[in-house]
Parts: sequence; structure tokens; C-alpha cells
Amino acid sequence: MLCAQPAAALDDPAARTRVTLLENGLVVLTLVDRATPVVSFQMWVKVGSRDETRYTGLAHLFEHMMFKGSKNVPPEEHARLVNARGGRTNAWTSNDFTVYFEDVTAESLPLVIDLEYERVANLEVSAETLESEREVVLEERRMRTEDRPQGRAYEALFATTWQALSYRSPVIGWRSDVERATVEACQEFFDTYYSPNNIILSIVGDFDTDATLAHIRRTFGTLSPAASIPRSPTVEPPQKGERRTRIEFDLRAPILTMAWHAPSTGHEDAEPLDVLGQILSGGRSSRLYRSLVYDAELALGASGGYWEFQGAGLFVAGATVRPGKSIREVERLLIAELAALGEQPVSPEELEKAKRQLEVALVGSLATNHALGARIARDFASFGEVRPLEERLQRIRAVSAEDVQRVAREYLRPEGQTVVEVVAPPADLQAGS
Repeated sequence: MLCAQPAAALDDPAARTRVTLLENGLVVLTLVDRATPVVSFQMWVKVGSRDETRYTGLAHLFEHMMFKGSKNVPPEEHARLVNARGGRTNAWTSNDFTVYFEDVTAESLPLVIDLEYERVANLEVSAETLESEREVVLEERRMRTEDRPQGRAYEALFATTWQALSYRSPVIGWRSDVERATVEACQEFFDTYYSPNNIILSIVGDFDTDATLAHIRRTFGTLSPAASIPRSPTVEPPQKGERRTRIEFDLRAPILTMAWHAPSTGHEDAEPLDVLGQILSGGRSSRLYRSLVYDAELALGASGGYWEFQGAGLFVAGATVRPGKSIREVERLLIAELAALGEQPVSPEELEKAKRQLEVALVGSLATNHALGARIARDFASFGEVRPLEERLQRIRAVSAEDVQRVAREYLRPEGQTVVEVVAPPADLQAGS
């Protein structure tokens, strides 16, 4: 087994991060690392599906529209210019963030800054662009969610678990909203959230810090900040009983997913919940895999873990049921494994293995400039600082068997669980379809 080095022996490059705040509220994180000639430039916009109060799916829709041209750059030219210089560019959207990135060699960094500034300052939100990308997103939604049982399961899990918070909506948006979103709504959304005081730039690699900051001031520094960045004040009410959703889908291997409410990012129980997740499904010797897949031979796969977001969290567990096996029996065994964690402390060996797995994964965040850039940006967006690696390792190492038992009892309660099952329709319905 791989073992993480003692924290004191690790050189944490993130500790050398320089934080610059421009007058318009833009945050720039710069970290020089000359080990390779690669520079990772990332633009983290603090907007995701949780910020959508009118039409869902707008944050993800803009991830697409940002590549479709601006006042001075034709459609797809942004990506072509980066790729032609041997770089790579892409983007992703989550419940909390929309992130754009370029990984390039140092001489292309000024071009990247200009390109990112251009599409923030001069994006063309036109009816033609909206219609084009609307169709692309609807097709993506069909392929990834509507035509996939796993996608259906998790969409229903979020929508059933959360009753008030906008986390209940899928990142890609509900089809009806994507179909009806207007140019006016899109422009308002962009003007509100794509403001310098809602953006973090993270730059890691081989570059000149002073020259880069001067370039950013000449470009991004001219943008006007938004007067306010609205966030939903909604609070999720306590769940008072089990919730269940059943979805019928043409499949051979039924899917069971379950969730329990958990704390948001930064909570003191985050590390115990992470350890709990590793014990349940950290590899093929984990409890769920061993119980459901190996011993009982009821499932093709099983997993469980803590999912943290900026304003909420979930502990999620589930399994893919073997064809012909009972989904009820899979659920019974899965719940029994969860209950056992609250009834008896885990063994010292099991606890140590789970913590080592988490340590190795955390240290792995130092592997590339891209990973390091994402780490410091996410930390600053969530906590207003870059957390020391040593501190994070110590929090994992401090988790005790009693902590794991406590969080299992506190969060994985029967009255707080949500269950979603995706099963084949009855045989008589299939025959008549």
C-alpha cells in the first residue's frame, strides 16, 4: 500500500501562493513553479446551478456559449488559437462553480489572458447563439441523463432529497427550462455573475508574476464590478421521514441509490464523513463491495461517500443490482452495513487504511500544475484562503473510530434517508409497449 509521507516532510507548493485583489474585486492567485514549462490558467466563476432562481441550466448553458464567439473573436476561434499552440482548453460546470481553463506553455499565457478577458468583456449573447447551444445542451441532456438509468437515478435523488434548496435542480437544467430560456434572461444572468468581483483567476506554472499581473490589470482590471451578487437565502427544512422515488426504465440491472443530508464544505465533520466513505467503498476490500458484490453476490458494484457543496452536503450510497437478484435484499444489506458502523467502532486496521487512502489522494493534488491550480482556486473560493496541506493531513489523521461511529449515528438515520430505485417496468407493460 502507498503511504503518505509525514506532513512535515512534504513541500507544499501551495504555501507560496500570492493573492492579489484588484480594485474591481477580481482575485488573482499566482504560484510560480518552474519545474515544467507548462502554465495552467483557470478562471473560476462563482456561479452554478444553486444560483438559478428563474430558469435552471443557465450556468451550464453559458459554459457552452462562452466558446461561441464575442465581439472580436469568431465562434470556436478561442479553442482553435489555444490548440494551434499545443495547449488545451475546456470548461466544466458544477452546482457551485463554472470553471474555464487553458494549459499552455509560458509564451502563450498573454494570449490566453486576452482571450479570457475578451469573452468576459464582449460575449455576444444573441438569439442565434442561444438557439444553437440550446440544441446542443438538450442533446447532451438526452444522452447523459434521459437515456441513462444512472443519470435518471441521481437526478431523482437530488430532486427528492432537497425540497427547498436549488441543489435539487440538475446542473444541466430541466428540459422545460432549457427549452424556454430567453435571451433577456441569459443576458441578465451573465451581467450579474460574470463580474470581476465574482471571479477568481488561478495561474500556476512557469511565468513572470509581475508581468502577468500587469497584463491582467490592463485587461480584467478595466471591468466594472456588479453592485451585488445575489445568493438564495433559502434554508432546507429538516427531513422528518423517509422519502422514496421509483423510476421505470428499460434495463437489466436495477439501480439503487440512497442519500442522507450532511454538512456543507468546511464543517468539522467533513473528515470523519470522508473516512466513513472510504471504509464503505474505498476499493474492492471495502465493506459494501465485500458484502454486496463478493459475499452475497447480489450486486455488480456498490459505493458510498460524502459529497460536499458550498451550501449543503449529502452522504450517498448505492449499488447496481445483478440481473435477476432482489433490489429489496440489496437495500436490506446496504442499510445493515451502514447501521453496523453506528453500532460498533471500526477496527484500528480498517481505520488506518481509510485514512491512508485519503492522505494519498490529497497529496496527489500536488501532481500537476493544473491540479494545483484547481486546488488553490477551490480553497480560496470556499474559505477565502489556501488551506495548508499539513493542516488538512492532520485533520484526517485526527479522525478516531469514535468519530466515525458518531457521524454514522448522527447523519445516517432511517428517518432522514431518501431512496431512489430504477427498475424495469412490469413484464406485461413491456409486452404491450
